[in-house]
Amino acid sequence: MAPESEAPAEFMFYLPKFKAFCAAEDATHTLHNLYTLRGAKVRDALLWSKYLQSALDMHGDDMQVIFASHYWPTWGNDRINAFLRAQRDMYRYLHDQVMRMANLGQTPLEIGEAIRLPDSLAKHWYCRSYYGTVYHDAVAQYNLRLGFFDGVPANLHRLPPTESGKRYVEFMGGAPAVLRKAHESFDKGDYRWVAEVVNHVVFADPQNTAARQLLADAYEQLGYQSESAPWRNFYLTGAMELRNGVRKGQAPAPQSPDTIQAMPLDMFLDYLGIRLNAERANGKTASFNLVLTDTKENCVLGVENSALHYSKGKTSKSADATVTMTRADLNSIMMGQTNMQKLVMAGNAKIDGNSQKLGEFVSWLDNFDFWFNIVTP
Repeated sequence: MAPESEAPAEFMFYLPKFKAFCAAEDATHTLHNLYTLRGAKVRDALLWSKYLQSALDMHGDDMQVIFASHYWPTWGNDRINAFLRAQRDMYRYLHDQVMRMANLGQTPLEIGEAIRLPDSLAKHWYCRSYYGTVYHDAVAQYNLRLGFFDGVPANLHRLPPTESGKRYVEFMGGAPAVLRKAHESFDKGDYRWVAEVVNHVVFADPQNTAARQLLADAYEQLGYQSESAPWRNFYLTGAMELRNGVRKGQAPAPQSPDTIQAMPLDMFLDYLGIRLNAERANGKTASFNLVLTDTKENCVLGVENSALHYSKGKTSKSADATVTMTRADLNSIMMGQTNMQKLVMAGNAKIDGNSQKLGEFVSWLDNFDFWFNIVTP
C-alpha cells in the first residue's frame, strides 16, 4: 500500500508466479510530478521514497520484471534493483534537500532555481525531467511542508495581475518602451525575462497586439527549450491563446458515467457546495429533504450564510421541500441526460412542499465552462 504518493489510494503489487512487480505510478521511466501543473494535491516525495524502499525490502531479491501503469517494463533483477534504488533516491533527495535549503533560509523560488540532481542520478534517463521537473517538484515540496508564503512581506498580499501589470508598465515608461527593451532581450535569447516583463503589458492591455505577439514568441522559444512535455505544452498553449484567442470547441464530458455511479452521496453534495455562487445566495436560506428510494439514503440539505451544509441519515419537518427519487435518476441528472422537471412530469420523482424554492436553489448554482482564458485576463 502506497497511499498519498502518486495518488491518494496508490498501491503496488507482486505476482509471484511471474516474478513480476507492478510499481503502479511510483517508479516510472521519468521524474514524475510531485505537483501536476494541471492542478492536484501536492504529492509527498518522502513517503514516495519510503514506499520504493519497502518494495525493495519485500520483493527486491525476487523481481525479474518490473512494469508500471503507463510505462514499458524493465527486465533482469540487477537492472530492476538499480532502477528502483535510483528512483527511491531521486524522490528522497528532492524532499530532503529542499527541506535542508529551506532551513538555511532559502525561499521556494530560490531553491527551485538552485537545486540540481547529482550526476549519479541525473545521468540516468529514467531520472530526467521529461514529465515532472526538478524545479517545480522542488517548489511543490516546499509548499507541501511550509506553504505558499516565502516570508517576504512584499509577497504576502501582492496585487492581482491586471492591477500590477498596469503599474509595472507605467513605472517602466509605458508599453512602447517596455516592448522596445523586451525585443532587445528577445534577440539576446533571454526568453524567461521577456515572458515575465511582457506578461505585465498583456495584463495591463490585453488588446495590445504587439505585446501579445512578442509574448507568444517568447513562450514558443521556451517551449522549444523544455525537456518536460507538460512545460512545453503549457508554453505552446499559451502562445496559441495569445495568437488566436480561446477557441471553444466541443468540451469533453466532465465526468464519466462510471465515476458518477461510484460517487458516494456526500461527494455529490460537496460538489453542489462548490457550485454554489455565494453572491447569488447572499442573504438567502433554503432547506430540503432528499430521499433516495433505491439506495435507502436520505439527508437534509440546507443553504445559509452563502454556504451549503447537510446532515446524512436525517430529515427535517421544517424543510422547504422534500425531493423523493432514485439514485439512478439523480445520476442521470448529473450526466445531463435529464432534469428534475422531466422526472417529475414522468412520475419518476416527487416534490412535496415548495417546488419554487427548489428552483430558486438551482438558480444559485454555477455551471462551469470548460474553456477559459489562461494567459490573458
